Amino acid sequence: MASSCAQLCRSCRSLPCSMAGTRTWQFYAQVRHTVTSSRAPTKTCTGEFFKGNLTTGQSRLRWSSHIFDYSDSAARYFSTEAKNEKITDELCSSDASPYKPSLLPNKDAVPQTDSQFLLDLDAATEFPALEKISDEEAVSISVPSSIPPASFSLKDYVDKSETLSKLVQLGVNLWKVEQKPNVGSMLLRLDFNMDVAPRLLFLKEIGVEDSRFGYIITHNPFFLTENVENLQARVNYLKSKKFSAETVASMVSRAPFLLNFNVKRLDNRLGFYQQQLGLSASNTRDIIARLPRLLCGSLEPVKENLKVCEIELGFKTNEIQHIVLAVPKVLNANKKKLTQIFDLVHNTMKVPHHLITKFPQVLNSKYLRLRERHFFLEYLGKAQYDPSKDNYISLDRLASLPDEAFCTELALAALEDFYLFQKTL
Repeated sequence: MASSCAQLCRSCRSLPCSMAGTRTWQFYAQVRHTVTSSRAPTKTCTGEFFKGNLTTGQSRLRWSSHIFDYSDSAARYFSTEAKNEKITDELCSSDASPYKPSLLPNKDAVPQTDSQFLLDLDAATEFPALEKISDEEAVSISVPSSIPPASFSLKDYVDKSETLSKLVQLGVNLWKVEQKPNVGSMLLRLDFNMDVAPRLLFLKEIGVEDSRFGYIITHNPFFLTENVENLQARVNYLKSKKFSAETVASMVSRAPFLLNFNVKRLDNRLGFYQQQLGLSASNTRDIIARLPRLLCGSLEPVKENLKVCEIELGFKTNEIQHIVLAVPKVLNANKKKLTQIFDLVHNTMKVPHHLITKFPQVLNSKYLRLRERHFFLEYLGKAQYDPSKDNYISLDRLASLPDEAFCTELALAALEDFYLFQKTL
């Protein structure tokens, strides 16, 4: 049987076309299936010969019958293939033949998987899969890294990267971080002990709470690449401008990009607000301390809002100063929202400029809430915002009270009636 299998493999390799290789492989597969099904389940095949004996006499008879059948079929098949090859050669050599050699199949057309399997069959005897190896050989075997070479998400690297794993424990939102260009590859290149830990220790030393570390890195991962000496120089500058240590820590916690700007840029921003608003150094510090992102964002929206307040809304310079000191968010508020609220309060509710300046919080309120409450009071006949008259309603309370307190204290109506009225708007 071993000689038959070997003869079959050699015949298969010498076939000139893919069809012959395919047919021969089918015969080989049939014999292999017969051998496998006739043997006991504990025996193995090496590719050249079969180890082990058949279990019963009946199995031996079946085996001999299959071998004889296969030998007769193979003999008839190879004789037929030889005749076909001879006829094909004669046709190709004839000038009048319509057949061309380039159209005939060649050895390269044999399916790669079949030929490769036969080569592996020979190699199996040379390198058995169950061969024992020494400890030195086992140690020398290289294992490919389980870290994926490329991915669209940082979550695939968290279990393999110490830096990412510890950043997640600190509360860093990787989904937000990976939205920024090139940040994912930057974080993977960082070493936690050498790059991340010194920056976290710096935040701890200036007074930032541990619970804010995740928020700071999520919104400003580039902070991890800043030089610690430069970070310390920027903190020292803010302290030289009479910002207290607690104020600096609070500013860094709420405006993560603050320490990414060098000392010169921070000084220019502080000078801009002091000059444009005409404020003292103390008032400028107060505005920046309450809204530190004014030092980080663009100055163009601030310039535009100041012009809107002066030209379009008609506020005077001292009124703008008072509004900004009370509500610094007016400086970088959305222009459309700012003009929309002013139009409602000044033109619809008939509130003059000096009252809006007295209660500037109304400019930072929600437009829909203010509109619904005004129309409800107007429906009840209680929309009276002049402090010199009876039943005066303060703009501050109108914008800030919750619905239940608004109904019971200002509108003197049931909360259900207010909700029903909202549906009519």
